[in-house]
Amino acid sequence: MYFEFIVSKEYDGKTAKDFLRKRCGLTAETLKLAKYHAFGITRDGKTLRTVDTVFEGDIIKISLPTDKNEILPVEGTLDILYEDKYLIVINKPCGMPVHPVKVYQSDTLANLVAFHQRQRGEEYTFRALNRLDKDTSGCVVIAKDRITCGLLQGKIQKEYIAVCEGVIIQAGTVSAPIKLKDGSKIVREVREGGKTAVTHYEPISHSKKHTLLRLWLETGRTHQIRCHMSSLGHPLAGDDLYSGSLSRIHRQALHCYKVEFIHPITKESILLDTGIPEEFLRILNDDAI
Repeated sequence: MYFEFIVSKEYDGKTAKDFLRKRCGLTAETLKLAKYHAFGITRDGKTLRTVDTVFEGDIIKISLPTDKNEILPVEGTLDILYEDKYLIVINKPCGMPVHPVKVYQSDTLANLVAFHQRQRGEEYTFRALNRLDKDTSGCVVIAKDRITCGLLQGKIQKEYIAVCEGVIIQAGTVSAPIKLKDGSKIVREVREGGKTAVTHYEPISHSKKHTLLRLWLETGRTHQIRCHMSSLGHPLAGDDLYSGSLSRIHRQALHCYKVEFIHPITKESILLDTGIPEEFLRILNDDAI
């Protein structure tokens, strides 16, 4: 696979490095790989050095070494929301880790994607552009190559649906630093000296005991929504790690329901929406019984 970039007017007379790094968004590591790959950076079929001058209208082609998939392929069902030769977006179920770790080696999203790509005759490194906790469900965007990953990094707008305990009437924002709780390797807490974290939330509906929320983030800290909502006295239903009750649901009621981005290669506007999980709506309906 190769990628084409057309030199724009403002980079006429600049170096190839300036154009590829600043205008095209290629990382230093990607450029390094291309430089040492046969015909990795070319113009008019000839090798182009990063120090060479480029001109308006030049078509620069970038080619990289073939990716390696080192994750064990495991057959399973994927809820694929979108796929092309650059990206795949999957609606991940609750209870499935995204990446293999010490205790999960064959039952992760990466394992299923490895099998899926083999069935399609593809091979690529698993590069998830957003990460969800094992028990958080929803959209995971995966790049099939290094260039697409770099171009899309940090440019995906994500929205979440959650059910929290208690009634929230008005929209609000939590701007509070998050830090690991003393003595824990997992639990976070709002605490001075922590990393900046900003969470916006808006109630959609509520019952006597729970509120259905839409949330979006300015930062992406581990357990951010779970920690922030608990700090307000409204932990997520089913999130016993942050004081939520397991009486209505046995997982944190958190779902990444929407992703939106501009496709880095085709420039198409992509909007994917899974809707609200039925089990979340049942929590509110059960309160009326």
